[in-house]
Amino acid sequence: MTEYRVEKDSLGEIEVPKEALYQAQTQRALNNFKISGRTFPQSFYRALAQIKLAAAEANESAGKLTAGQAEAIRLAARAVIAGEHSDQFKVDIFQTGSGTSTNMNMNEVLSTLASRHAGESVHANDHINCSQSSNDVIPSALQLSAANELHEKLLPAITQMLHSLTDKMHQVGGIVKTGRTHLMDALPLTLTQELECWHFQLQENHHGLKDGLEELCALPIGGTAIGTGLNCPKDFDKQVCDCLRQATGLPISPCTNKFSRIASQDVAVRLSGKLNALAITLMKIANDLRWMNSGPLSGLAEIRLEALQPGSSIMPGKVNPVIPEAVAMVCAKVMGLHQSISIAGQSGNFQLNVMLPLIADSLLESLHLLSQSQQVLSECIDSFEVNTKQLQQALEKNPILVTALNERIGYEKAARIAKLAYQQGRPIIEIALEHTELSEDELKKLLDPKKMT
Repeated sequence: MTEYRVEKDSLGEIEVPKEALYQAQTQRALNNFKISGRTFPQSFYRALAQIKLAAAEANESAGKLTAGQAEAIRLAARAVIAGEHSDQFKVDIFQTGSGTSTNMNMNEVLSTLASRHAGESVHANDHINCSQSSNDVIPSALQLSAANELHEKLLPAITQMLHSLTDKMHQVGGIVKTGRTHLMDALPLTLTQELECWHFQLQENHHGLKDGLEELCALPIGGTAIGTGLNCPKDFDKQVCDCLRQATGLPISPCTNKFSRIASQDVAVRLSGKLNALAITLMKIANDLRWMNSGPLSGLAEIRLEALQPGSSIMPGKVNPVIPEAVAMVCAKVMGLHQSISIAGQSGNFQLNVMLPLIADSLLESLHLLSQSQQVLSECIDSFEVNTKQLQQALEKNPILVTALNERIGYEKAARIAKLAYQQGRPIIEIALEHTELSEDELKKLLDPKKMT
């Protein structure tokens, strides 16, 4: 059976598991918010501990902490940053909208650890939370954790996929294929051009996300409760940001208007919008791959994706495009998370947004899912093979090639030739020879699919 100890806070006494590092306020939150069983991702706790470490540095410099207290807090925070004691952070995502319960969870765990290091009491509010409020700390941790994930994982994942596309573009060379609009045969293009389209889309997403990183790194730390900075020493915000900049390598700086980052979460909504746009790009790529791989006998069968696992529990030999399907589901999830973030982002009433935990959780989940899915999609692109025979056969029968004759014989006559080619299932050049005065050599030049690309 669990043994308990008694802890006190401003509301009175409460029982806490004897071995727990957290204290009374965390226990009250655990009792109150039995909702989802979801906690913040580890990346959020890491960022929150980074802020507590930086705050200890700044508070020591301002004379608000002794050297012993500051060092004890640093030691405790470094342990959490390294991933230790993760089982002590249990507060549900669906809690007080400011995230105060999670801030106090961190304060209390660090208080217990720091007190052991210091050999004296290091108080959760008076020392760990010194010069801070949940209202500036939680938004700062939200932005810092998102910036860390963007810098360390998502941007490199996009870069990896760009490299995969570049390598595949070189491999497929000048292979020509039938283009499609409305899922119907259209003018030809090279397979390289098709991949170049995906590459350019991803590159634009990469640029947009990279440009948003600096905005994300402007933190409201030092604004305390509403942005005025009450109880915060001079230059505290700059010192905290300097420490975080050295620790992360990111361009961390104090936000010039701290009210804005406490009262609103526009910066998170803008980032989510860019993640939503990336999800749309990835879903297009995933669906194109599925269509190109379709068949293998009755579909397009332009490419062969690597066979990764049996595709059916009843149909022997069936193999499905599992990676593009999984990525498409990730994209649908990210689009849904963007809707949640958008609704939560408009919940800034006067001086505080009161859906911060939901925004943080949804934003970090989007970043994680998009980072991981692009890694597996990159491998999918690396490994697919081109069915050149199928591409050539479809291209030779494509009546839309007649578009190249428009300027010589006119649209109406070209349309009649295309219809005959469809009806008779014959190459367009044969029909054109019978119904125009153009020579075979001239038609071969005009109807050369490669020249049309």
